[in-house]
This record gives sequence, structure tokens and C-alpha cells, in this order.
Amino acid sequence: MTAAPPSIERRRPVNGVEIAWDSFGDPAASPLVLIMGLGAQMVAWDDAFCARLAEAGGHRVIRFDNRDIGHSTHLSHLGVPDIQALMLQAMAGKPLAVPYTLRDMADDCIGLLDALGIERAHIVGASMGGAIGQEMAIHHPQRMRSFTSIMSTTGDPALPPPTPEALAVLFSPTPLTFDAYLAHYKKIWRVLRGPGFPLDEARDAERAQLIFLRGLNPGGVARQLAAVFASGNRKPALRDVRVPTLVIHGDADPLVPVACGVDVADAIAGAKLLRIPRMGHALPISMWPQIIDAIAAHTGQLRDH
Repeated sequence: MTAAPPSIERRRPVNGVEIAWDSFGDPAASPLVLIMGLGAQMVAWDDAFCARLAEAGGHRVIRFDNRDIGHSTHLSHLGVPDIQALMLQAMAGKPLAVPYTLRDMADDCIGLLDALGIERAHIVGASMGGAIGQEMAIHHPQRMRSFTSIMSTTGDPALPPPTPEALAVLFSPTPLTFDAYLAHYKKIWRVLRGPGFPLDEARDAERAQLIFLRGLNPGGVARQLAAVFASGNRKPALRDVRVPTLVIHGDADPLVPVACGVDVADAIAGAKLLRIPRMGHALPISMWPQIIDAIAAHTGQLRDH
């Protein structure tokens, strides 16, 4: 399989912000949209992963920067939320006042579909991107041909928490010089991805440089995290979702334990669950074939419906 370069990155005004996006594959093919997780730029969907998914599934694969990250609009004027205070309010069951919610971010994705003239698309979301996909399935099911949720959660507070190590890297401050950022990036992925993935470890410096050069926005990450906290428990609403759903989750995920993926699959009627041994909170290169084949099989069954 070839790793063709993406089309030229573009920006489109949607839902009050500008969203940066690009795509892989035949522009006339069935659209599949990738939604990345907390603080992650669209390039976290590796170019080669996107190209292979486009080829395997016969799709036009579209990835984009969520609001407040990468080359999409940074909403710095909304201020930096007090995450510790929001966590305490959330644990107390109090409503949270936040700059925006995951539903707003789902509306960004719908706005991008509108801007690109796409009526319905296959949606694939990773981590927070999976939660955004859930919001789409709850509020905009008519725009989705299928949904694939990877390493995500319903937000049910009864589910197991992250490991202390995963929480520590999640809340560690982002350095703003490259050498410090590189060390920070490698430490994060040692914890979230886990050991034993030499192909990815060899790419860490290159990936970190790409992200750093596209631009960091720690305040945006805090606002996205506030959106996660404010969105609460989606499980009751997911009971009514009828979008054909595939759930992919690693058995070794330290940030969003596998029980969370099982819960997503249990909550959505007819959802299929793929548990991948040794996979942590990452998309390791050695596991791309299994992940891509599963997504292509899921979307392929629905291509003509």
C-alpha cells in the first residue's frame, strides 16, 4: 500500500470558527471523517494510516484539527478554565460553566460536512474524538452512515478511572521549547502507548517535531478538557442511537480502560466490539492492519445502504 501525500491543507469557516482539514483518496469516493482526541492535532492520524484506510475502504478520508488546536481557530479570548475547580464541581454533580462543550465540537464536524457538500459520512473518532462522534450519533444521526469509536467512553462516572501514571501525564504542563517538548512527548507515549512498539518509538521525534512546528496551544487543550468534563454521562442518550457502530479498544489502555469501550458497545444497540490485546491508548503501527481492516469491513458492509 502506498502512503500518498494528502491534498493541500485548507481552512473552512464553520459554526463560528475556522476548521483546518485535508483529505486522502479519491475526492468522489464515499467520505470517511476522522476525529482526533484531546489536544491532538489532525496529523496524529498518521499520513500513511490515512492513505491505507482510503485504499482499503475505498474512501475519501478527511481529517481535521478540532477547534482550539493545530491550524483551526484558537479561542484564547475565552480564557483558560480552572480544571481542578471544574473537576470538583463535576464530582459534586454541579452544572459546569465552560467555554464550549463536546456537542459544540460535534456541530463543528457537521459544519465541515456542510461546507464540503457532504450529506452523510462514515465517522471514526479516537478518544475524545469518539465522544464527539457519540454526540453526533445522539444529535445528528441522519448525517452518519456509520460510526467507529476507538478507545473512548460513555462518560459514565461508575466506570474505572485512568491509572495514576496516565493521569499524571495527562495533567503535566506542555513545554514550549522544542527540546523540552520532545522529552515531554516521548514520556507521554511511553505511558499511553506502553512498551514494545519500536516502530512508533523510532517515529516519536519526527511526530513531535511536526506537531511542534504546526503550533502548540496549551490553553486550547484546557478548554477541550473542560468540554469533556461538562459533557457528562452520555450513556442514557446512547441507548436510543441506531447508527451502525463498531467499537475498537485496547486491552492495555491506561487512560481509558477497556471496560469503557465495553460500556460504549453495550450502550449502543447492535454495536460490534473489537478488543485488541496489548494495545494501549494509541494507534501503534504494528496494529494498523487490524484496525484498518476492521474499519474497512464495517464501512464496506454499509457502502450501498
